[in-house]
Amino acid sequence: MSPALLLAEPEAPARAHLEHHLAEDGFAVLGAEDETRALWLAERARPDVVLLSSRLESVSGAELCRRLRAGAPGREWDRDIPVIVLGHPAGDATDRVRAFASGADDYVPGPVLYEELLARIRAVLRRAAPTRHELVEAGPVRIDVAARHVEVDGCPAQLSATEFALLVALARDPYRVFSKRELLRGVWGYPAGIETRTVDSHASRVRRKLAAAGAREPLVVNEWGIGYRLRLPGWGRGPASVLEVEPARAAAALAATR
Repeated sequence: MSPALLLAEPEAPARAHLEHHLAEDGFAVLGAEDETRALWLAERARPDVVLLSSRLESVSGAELCRRLRAGAPGREWDRDIPVIVLGHPAGDATDRVRAFASGADDYVPGPVLYEELLARIRAVLRRAAPTRHELVEAGPVRIDVAARHVEVDGCPAQLSATEFALLVALARDPYRVFSKRELLRGVWGYPAGIETRTVDSHASRVRRKLAAAGAREPLVVNEWGIGYRLRLPGWGRGPASVLEVEPARAAAALAATR
């Protein structure tokens, strides 16, 4: 089945151009010209990925991303849906930082090159849909990779697709310090030499969300000048537990820990 893609773009020619090419590349495109239509489609159509233009008139792409993440009273949509913000041609590094701070999984600077955009879309979809059923346990953190479910001492934590991918990368080798360059390459697929605060902003959000789920101390640690690792309170040194299991057994294993 074709992945459903929500495209929020106010300019009809640009929207038609992207709709045409994305459809040619196998996506079921849901076009929206403004915030109201975009949120309605997010709720009714339940897309697999969202593209948000920075040229929306009533609200910025970053602000609309923040609303998608926060939800709204009486309305339901997937708040963890992968979101890519499309930058304005006149945008700068501040716009990129604001997009990631709002919960975006990726940011494509303008003018947008279609081939790069397509690669970014496919990358976030791969991160959101792991190919094997796997449980990762690292201290109080338990992750069902296929179900995209995270618990801290039995309490669920809600992470975006890229936040989830970052946590999985850290949890699979929790006593290793990952450099920012390694994480940019492994989680985001960025080539070497890219300078960005992407890792820092995502790591900060993962830390806050794990704390909100009950972590007793910050679990994502910034080793200054090097990168990031997990802190495992009360645990001796040793590898994370990584299990490949049947879906039913995975659910039973998580339930048994509660």
